[in-house]
Amino acid sequence: MRLFVAADPSAEVRRAAASRLVELKRTLEPHEFSGSIRWVPEENLHLTVWFLGEVSEQRGLAVLEALRPGLQTAAFELKLSGFGAFPPGGCPRVLWLGVAAGLTQLASAHAEVGKRLEPLGFAPEGRTYSAHVTVARIRSPLASKDRVVLRQALQVTAADPGACRVEGLTVYRSRTTPKGAMYEPLQRVPLS
Repeated sequence: MRLFVAADPSAEVRRAAASRLVELKRTLEPHEFSGSIRWVPEENLHLTVWFLGEVSEQRGLAVLEALRPGLQTAAFELKLSGFGAFPPGGCPRVLWLGVAAGLTQLASAHAEVGKRLEPLGFAPEGRTYSAHVTVARIRSPLASKDRVVLRQALQVTAADPGACRVEGLTVYRSRTTPKGAMYEPLQRVPLS
């Protein structure tokens, strides 16, 4: 099974984010490269706190057990704002919506989840945790002129879908289907 732990924006914030994505899509539609962008559907918008990847059924059950007790990280206000792309220079592969409030708590939850998973053989990531909502993936490399157009569109498109309270994380199972990824919630992990 393929697992990840995530913080979920409220339905209202997801709806508002999806409407901002419609604006961004409209801006990019006239450009030929827009066909190589695969947009994340509204129901799949989330902030990954820890990606575990493919694990056996037994290891997955151990993960759920390790995360069953609530985290010490306090519930927090999450505010999303601003579009961007990874990597920040060169050819973009991922488009994201940034976090304007809640970064400290998300980093704390990331560290706490990591400590709980370390005894199960999950090594810390080799890079600093970067809280964001992935909104699209780019399937093929873009020409230099298209990169400029894309980055300009990200800067000028309004991206402030609002704020919500996050009182827990969710352990999800990800399944790949012909229609795209389907996320199945397996367990709620409360925040203090």
